Amino acid sequence: MKTLLRFIFLAAACSICNAAEATRPNILLVLADDWGCGDAGVYGRTWIKTPAFDRLAREGLRFDNAYTPNSKCAPSRASILTGRNSWQLKEAGNHGGFFPIEFRTYPEALGKQGYFVGKTGKGWAPGTAVDASGKSRPLTGLAFEKRRAPQPTKQIDANDYAANFSDFLDAAPEEGPWCFWMGVHEPHRAYEYGSGVAKGGKHISEIERVPAYWPDTSIVRNDMLDYALEVEHLDRHLGRVMEELEKRGQLDNTLIIVTSDNGRPFPREKGNLYEAANHLPFAAMWKKGIKSPGRVVRDYVSFVDLAPTFLEVAGISWAESGMAPSSGISLTDVFHSGQTELIQPGRDHVILGQERHDVGRPHDQGYPIRSIIKDGWLYSRNFNPERWPAGNPETAYLNTDGSPTKTEILTANRAKPMDPHWQLCFGKRPAEELFDLKKDPDCVNNLADAAEQQSRRAAMESQLLAKLKQQDDPRMSGKGEVFDKYPYAGAERGLYDRYLKGEKVKTPWVNPTDTEPAPLDETSTANPTH
Repeated sequence: MKTLLRFIFLAAACSICNAAEATRPNILLVLADDWGCGDAGVYGRTWIKTPAFDRLAREGLRFDNAYTPNSKCAPSRASILTGRNSWQLKEAGNHGGFFPIEFRTYPEALGKQGYFVGKTGKGWAPGTAVDASGKSRPLTGLAFEKRRAPQPTKQIDANDYAANFSDFLDAAPEEGPWCFWMGVHEPHRAYEYGSGVAKGGKHISEIERVPAYWPDTSIVRNDMLDYALEVEHLDRHLGRVMEELEKRGQLDNTLIIVTSDNGRPFPREKGNLYEAANHLPFAAMWKKGIKSPGRVVRDYVSFVDLAPTFLEVAGISWAESGMAPSSGISLTDVFHSGQTELIQPGRDHVILGQERHDVGRPHDQGYPIRSIIKDGWLYSRNFNPERWPAGNPETAYLNTDGSPTKTEILTANRAKPMDPHWQLCFGKRPAEELFDLKKDPDCVNNLADAAEQQSRRAAMESQLLAKLKQQDDPRMSGKGEVFDKYPYAGAERGLYDRYLKGEKVKTPWVNPTDTEPAPLDETSTANPTH
């Protein structure tokens, strides 16, 4: 009798446990590489077709003010994984660095708490991550990479993201939730020039406007259309993933978040700290967990909010996770509310920053910035305005990916020095910048010295510095040089110093002609009010 009762008790306990597991949502993050703000149909972009993302936003939530703290791949992804800003991540706050053992990621934490965890495509990169024994550390889960597909262009990755996701679902246990990281390589460069027109059926006249910091030429417009074709490739895979979840009956209890790691791979965008660099497309769908779907959320959201969100919906406390303290706020209140803005106190601003991205300056120095966006205004503090913001001219402005647009601007400046587009994209900058994003979304009219904006500038500066002190930013205690001293993991280490020694250095991911034939005047700088 006792044995029978014990069996009944254990069976009931297992049933309760399985029921609890079944209610924990699956978690899917679809992360594009270099997809910029507003570049989707649901945001009103007509020359980029994104039916899958548009559906996700309509049946879930569209976020209009989502930002990465740092507009470069590795530090942005590190913030997603840890819930910490890049200036709180030591070596992982730099691009191409080393991921510290002390920082656990949310996929690692979920894996310890019963989730089946996997990834395909680009995870945390570029950089090096190893565990205490020196073995490679899978920060985003078990890799599913076997499936390949025909490439729509010579430059689009052959990874069949959706098919690899299906393989992951086949491998996942029938009972228990899963977490998947889908790191789509597109629309990262390089592109097949002219593919937007030749293979996408597009026309340069479809583009409503070219940003004020680029010349409006057919070369630039074609470059934009080639980028658009790669965004559409990402969207097709997203559509297939959603169809697969529907077919398996898993769509309703899967939290899907789709976004990008940073802005477009064009001058003055990716790798900078302006609206187009850090402001990103962002949508979330969870049919069982989001109230009043179809809302447009206007609260400011940061990537540091993602890890706290994923842990909370999984029913895991931060203390249980073993993760370092987060600076983020879970989005669950946004999910459960029917409101569109000011859903949570404190969501009226975001803090942004950067340190070293790609090398190419003396001693592998970075270009340190800290910024705050609030009430439609952007305030930035450039800590070393004497440095070249996009990297030194002699090493091809390495922090801007090679592109037809980049070469077009550099060529124009050589023909007529101090070209206004060159000044905005590559010239030196003042110590402080202030932009009215409603009137000036391209951030070309710096109001930091305007008399009528001094109270606003001072208030934003004060709030920014106070928040950074709370977050133990080394820049606030006079120790910011530590970011320049962290080793660089890539083969380009010491690039500028090798150049000075007379070595022939081949600069990666830029066009050979992007290297300036002679050093530029060190005083070359953009007009601080234009």
